[in-house]
Amino acid sequence: MIYVRINEILKEQKKTKYWFIKHMEGGYQSLSHLMDNQTKAIHFETLEKMCIILGCEPGDIIVRKEKLKR
Repeated sequence: MIYVRINEILKEQKKTKYWFIKHMEGGYQSLSHLMDNQTKAIHFETLEKMCIILGCEPGDIIVRKEKLKR
């Protein structure tokens, strides 16, 4: 499963969801869905802007988590 770590990065940097959404200059709902891992795709332009705003690399934001085997 691909997982977006925006919330964790914001917590590490002591920044808020409001701060992030304001700096991303995008729609609240779409960014909120992205932050909550409820999105199916992400544009490279969006990923690049997140990296610039958060001061990190794409691999810091997007990680792969293994699903639990049942």
